Amino acid sequence: MNAAPSRLKQARTAARQGEGSPVSLDRFSTELLRCSLVWVWLTSAVVSIWERDGQSTALLHSAGLRDPLTIAALVWVGASLDALLGLAMCFKPARLTYLAALAATLLMTLVATALLPELWLHPLGPLTKNLPLVVMLVLLARQTP
Repeated sequence: MNAAPSRLKQARTAARQGEGSPVSLDRFSTELLRCSLVWVWLTSAVVSIWERDGQSTALLHSAGLRDPLTIAALVWVGASLDALLGLAMCFKPARLTYLAALAATLLMTLVATALLPELWLHPLGPLTKNLPLVVMLVLLARQTP
């Protein structure tokens, strides 16, 4: 007999009753999650610019974009957003920062899914990896005032 549906029902009941609402991560875990996300966002910004004429452009070409100005603008805007969110998480970690990063992650995942749905089947999981990032951002947003 599978206990998973029973556990799911218990979790739903607890959520409705407000049980378990406060997230309680110790300081080390909170900082580890935050630093990991800072690394992801800042590295993504640097790599996007570093590879702007290579992988970044190739990815947008494979999505059907051809105009060099549009491609350059998308790469720079995306990298700037990544850098801004990474720096905000580093120097001003706040609930609003994590919620903004969550919104950006969800938006970029939806756009990437619309343009290149095959990325979900990529062996290195460029979109699949967004699920744990979303979970980390939700935990930090709930933990942080």
